[in-house]
Amino acid sequence: MSLEGGVVGGIGIAKRPSQQCPDARRAAEAQEGTVEQDTKPWIARKKVTALAICLVAFPVLMTTVSRRRDAPWTPASFWPLPTTSARQEKLLGGLLVPGFDERPCLSRYHHSAFYGKNMARSPSQHLIKRLREHETLQRRCGPGTKAYRAAAARLRSWRRNGTDGDDAAPGAGAGACKYLVLVPYRGLGNNILAMASAFLYAVLTDRVLLLDRTTSLGDIFCEPFPGATWLLPQHFPVKNLQNLTGEVRESYRHLVQRDGAAASVSRRPYVFIDLDHSCTYHDKLFFCDDERRFLHRAPWLLMRTDGYFVPALFLNPAYQEELHRLFPRKDAVFYLLAHYLFHPTNKVWGLITRFHDSYLKNSDERLGIQIRVFDGDTPFQHILDQILACTSQEHLLPEVVTQEPPHPSTASRTRSKAVLMTGLSSWYYENIRWKYWQSATATGEAVSVYQPSHEEHQLSGYTTHDMKALAEMYLLGTTDKIVTSGWSTFGYVGHGLGGLTPWIMFRPENHTTPYPPCRRAKSMEPCMHGPPFYDCRTKHGADTGKLLRGSTVAKRAKTI
Repeated sequence: MSLEGGVVGGIGIAKRPSQQCPDARRAAEAQEGTVEQDTKPWIARKKVTALAICLVAFPVLMTTVSRRRDAPWTPASFWPLPTTSARQEKLLGGLLVPGFDERPCLSRYHHSAFYGKNMARSPSQHLIKRLREHETLQRRCGPGTKAYRAAAARLRSWRRNGTDGDDAAPGAGAGACKYLVLVPYRGLGNNILAMASAFLYAVLTDRVLLLDRTTSLGDIFCEPFPGATWLLPQHFPVKNLQNLTGEVRESYRHLVQRDGAAASVSRRPYVFIDLDHSCTYHDKLFFCDDERRFLHRAPWLLMRTDGYFVPALFLNPAYQEELHRLFPRKDAVFYLLAHYLFHPTNKVWGLITRFHDSYLKNSDERLGIQIRVFDGDTPFQHILDQILACTSQEHLLPEVVTQEPPHPSTASRTRSKAVLMTGLSSWYYENIRWKYWQSATATGEAVSVYQPSHEEHQLSGYTTHDMKALAEMYLLGTTDKIVTSGWSTFGYVGHGLGGLTPWIMFRPENHTTPYPPCRRAKSMEPCMHGPPFYDCRTKHGADTGKLLRGSTVAKRAKTI
């Protein structure tokens, strides 16, 4: 109904006063019969409207007040706006930046709510500052920008002609963009650890991080940087990156052995850094290079690695002060970098949340058991014995009784424990599940055992296989306690994502169960499998585990 036809919904202003003279208007309206023949102004009807609104709103207001009478008054008490704490929780204490569209990547802002845990470590203000600076760098110099096109053109020219057509060294000059191209390989766990390590190095040296896209990483992870990509364009001038080795003439290994290495860099289109876990002594001298020695002359660094080399960066005097400001607690490095960088795509996130909500969410306690066998895909009895011995010795799983309890528990609710097992074989899972199905527990707990998948063979690089692997890593991170296999990068990522200090099962030798079967780790940081045994300050060999007390450079790698 229009305003001119009368009262809207029974309450309102019958007719707005016109701009005519009052006496002439009243006479006209009286003649038309549209107003009563009284002298009350139109504002009286407005008072009736206001009174009616108050009568409707008053009971609602009183109900709200009565429900919150014991709570301190805040504006949010009467209008449910997002609180600062909720916003900080969503952004992981400032680790993440707001502004992303949530729909293409649901996992980005829902990590904390999904895990149901407080942050195991909080980011330092200096780390937050450096992350914002790096995001700006990725936007200014990344693929699609004028700076990237110019740098790629120079690299293409160098590859073709041996020169960039300029008397200056390639990329020289204040403010020039520099790049780190990561070539991760082997399994998904190796890839994730390599990405976290390379990203930290890129932050320390102000380089744009780009990932070789021949892997499945672009299909299983969302982009971490706002307004920029970290995927290397398909038409990158250097081809067959996966086939590069430390034997190429552009390798750091060769450059570091030459006199006048700095001048040699100026004559190379790029420097290739081989950080395979079995790399040579000269390759590992990279960890002592302070970037100012000669690598700053190289606009392009190409890095091939399959592991976690963050602990070695702490050995470099050039980076130590900055690293201590970034990470006041050394055991927080991977945890914070992983929560910043790695956000599963919606398809992977669906695998994670559906399994968690169906099998793990409502349990009183969750135990993760990650199994990696390095002696082939055939299941082994000694591995099963090791798992059972570890979980029993460390009181992670209850014992079972041989006879059924004469009197079933009368408790209103039995305590439940969910066991999440991951591995290529289902044999270990079936045996442990059968153990707790056929026999009651001595504690009266109800133990449920689950395994999301059992691929039987590792198929790294296949998108579907890697999607399942990533989902299981994240599910392991949702557990309360975790047992992992020594030397397994899959296990490192699983406990690192959850901020969990694991029990690590020792790698068996001669097909026998080791004793003790496992030991609690000193840190939630991943291990570095091939740490450098070289003191950057004294320029000679050293036990690097003693140089950095509290780090995981060598301690865990030795004991595993």
